[in-house]
Amino acid sequence: MGKWDKVYEDYQQRRQRILEMGGPEEVEKQRKRGKLTARERIELLLDPGTFVEVGMFVRHRSTEFGMDKRFVPAEGVVTGYGKVNGRWVVVASEDYTAMAGTFGEYHGKKFVWALEFAKEKGWPFVGINDSGGARLQEGIDTLEAYGWCFRAQILASGIVPQISLLLGPCLGGQAYHPIMTDFLIQSKKTGFMGIAGPAFVKTQTGEDITLEKLAGWEAHAVKAGQTHLVGEDDRDCIELCRRLLSYLPSNNREKPPRVETDDDPNRQIPELDDFLPDPMLRVPYDMHQIIEKVVDKGSFLEILPYFARNLIVGFARFNGYAVGIVANNPMWKAGGLDVDASDKLARFVRFCDLFNIPVVTFQDCPGFWIGSEQEWKGILRHGAKCLFAWADATVPLISIIIGKSYAGAHYAMLDKSIGADLVFAWPTAKINIVGAETAASVIFAKEIKAAPDPKEKARQLIEEYRVKFEHPYQAAERGYVDDVIMPRDTRRYICMALEVLQNKQVSRPWRKYSNITL
Repeated sequence: MGKWDKVYEDYQQRRQRILEMGGPEEVEKQRKRGKLTARERIELLLDPGTFVEVGMFVRHRSTEFGMDKRFVPAEGVVTGYGKVNGRWVVVASEDYTAMAGTFGEYHGKKFVWALEFAKEKGWPFVGINDSGGARLQEGIDTLEAYGWCFRAQILASGIVPQISLLLGPCLGGQAYHPIMTDFLIQSKKTGFMGIAGPAFVKTQTGEDITLEKLAGWEAHAVKAGQTHLVGEDDRDCIELCRRLLSYLPSNNREKPPRVETDDDPNRQIPELDDFLPDPMLRVPYDMHQIIEKVVDKGSFLEILPYFARNLIVGFARFNGYAVGIVANNPMWKAGGLDVDASDKLARFVRFCDLFNIPVVTFQDCPGFWIGSEQEWKGILRHGAKCLFAWADATVPLISIIIGKSYAGAHYAMLDKSIGADLVFAWPTAKINIVGAETAASVIFAKEIKAAPDPKEKARQLIEEYRVKFEHPYQAAERGYVDDVIMPRDTRRYICMALEVLQNKQVSRPWRKYSNITL
């Protein structure tokens, strides 16, 4: 036996024990739940052969409640770095087979290392959540570790993109980690997130509710707007993560990567000329179809597709350049902006601005929703977030006005006054302070009331107002619209605008922070 053989044998045994995670029985239980192991998830996420693990031998120091005899492989979370599509990322993947992936002091320290390393290197962070929650045996050390983790991710926010994959349970204080990342991807089958589980909810409130209804994907992707993307299972979620990363820069000092495309930037789309079903814009249509026709073929990735469906946000490419898309969808609530849509818009635009991603809007919006429900929810406060987001943004901003652009929605969906670099309108656009019906009913109220036939008089005056003001040409005459374009040419104008604006520079007075929070 060589003099180092025993040392190397000990090393291999220790390493192998960790690589076996919770052991064959626990791994088999994980598979029966329909879940991959923490290490299998990393292998799927990263390019083959690129993963470098950090902290494999980290071990807790707790001695109470028999913990001095408890071995938790890798402290229930696998951390390290590797490449996705050839670019470096940092990853932390919780291991449910090792003491249910519970979050203790050194579990938290590994998360903190990953976040701080990502921030220091300027690499995106990906967290994979699958945990039984707080490790109660460690008491105050667990409590403090949560704080370390939250602070680390907050200090990295806006510096590097942060993505969470919710592939198992994530309940209690631990749920603040994924909710504070930039994007959350949740598994339909196995992902659950909540501030408390069903048993605790029943004990404290008396409400009897299932885990699926309380904390499943519909709760967060449809109702709460906290889950950005939903996958069928582990593999689908991981593939969504890889695709999402392809649109994002590695950090806030870089531009998003450009990809090669064979889609002609000057491609005309003749069918758009007749796409709108009604010249008066009274018949709803699906804005997704317009987006899919003008972007690089197959490049649109919608974010929050199930929440506030009256507004569409997502990433796409034009001539290989990554952009953020913001669009009204007349199929839902006439494309009007409500509280939820306003929050959805503002946060997405803020993210794009932080990470140097140009934004293109497609407008057909009758205005903000009114009435007691929206007023009492704070529509003015939430709507103002849209205005702050646009006016603060320093990235290229391009607006396409397709249909209605009325009142507050005119600037909430991006116009010249709030900060657009270039605004183009289709001939079908209706740009005004309010619609013709509303304007005529106020301006000509006395004339209509005094007329022998008030209904006919109202019709005539509404039409007169519409002909004079409800079109894009007055805005173009004033320079508020840069050009009125044929729908078929929309892609060409956007591609040219992105090329012209790619080196946009904006200088602003220094300030510590914005006076409105999202």
